[in-house]
Amino acid sequence: MRREFLLLLLITLPVSSILWLTNVFLSTTVGVEVVEPARWLSATLFPIIVAWWGLRRHSLSFSGAMSGLVVGFLLTLGSYVFFVNLLVFFVSSSKATKFRSKKKRKLEEDFKEGGERNWVQVVCNGGMASLLSWFYMMDCGCGEHPVDMVYNYRCSWISLAVLGALSCCNGDTWASELGTVFSSGEPVLITSLQPVPRGTNGGISFVGLLVSFLGGLLVGLGHYFTLLMLVSDPVMISAPPQWPVIFVGAAGGLLGSVIDSLLGATMQFSGMDSDGKIVERPGEGIIPICGSHILDNHAVNLISSILTAVFLPRVALLIM
Repeated sequence: MRREFLLLLLITLPVSSILWLTNVFLSTTVGVEVVEPARWLSATLFPIIVAWWGLRRHSLSFSGAMSGLVVGFLLTLGSYVFFVNLLVFFVSSSKATKFRSKKKRKLEEDFKEGGERNWVQVVCNGGMASLLSWFYMMDCGCGEHPVDMVYNYRCSWISLAVLGALSCCNGDTWASELGTVFSSGEPVLITSLQPVPRGTNGGISFVGLLVSFLGGLLVGLGHYFTLLMLVSDPVMISAPPQWPVIFVGAAGGLLGSVIDSLLGATMQFSGMDSDGKIVERPGEGIIPICGSHILDNHAVNLISSILTAVFLPRVALLIM
């Protein structure tokens, strides 16, 4: 672990320094905004700390930690609010993945102890939010802005879209990891409402939908309290009330879980092997349950986060 941590530092710190010097150079030649050193340093160090924690807890592989540094850097550079959204998602979903892991091992063929995420999973969960953070920096600069869909529409739209992408991922993870172990009965397939075995893609339950709502709510809480701490009082007083953003996050968690289930039930294969475990690939001796072998779980997560990011700002207009 110490060697991996040193490797993270040896790669990250020089690259970050070169990029910041490039930013300073461009500011003097083409007028690009200079990012203040404190924010750049935070965007470098905070993700390193989180990646190191993930490596030690076996929540990230080394490739996952490296890609997580890029995701964390872009989100933190754009806004500390985005970093908190990512932190809440990563920590709480990692805890949820490890919860009652012995029971999940009996249900899932590809169960991985500790829920260790590789670079593909990190990109599929955080890629959309990172891209949106880049758009945010290009349009709004680096910093924190309260949500105001009337006088600051574009920045607010992108901010809510980032919230949507990450609350979707957290809500879906909570539904998959906690709904599976807390539900007492069999889930039902979202497209037919017929009972299906636990762990089936597209299976939903009341408990699963509830915890997806709570997972998104937790990300919304992080968004709200970070705004309260970092945005100055005069700006907050002139802006609309920000507390509804908590329930926007909750809506993102629920919406993302529903979209994920719809995609899982129709475009992701689910079958049962001879040991009674759910598998995602058709083959000899596999009993089909639902879905077509078009998308895998990573693609479903990515598409769900994209769609939730696009739709959630429209949902926010009804709430805020």
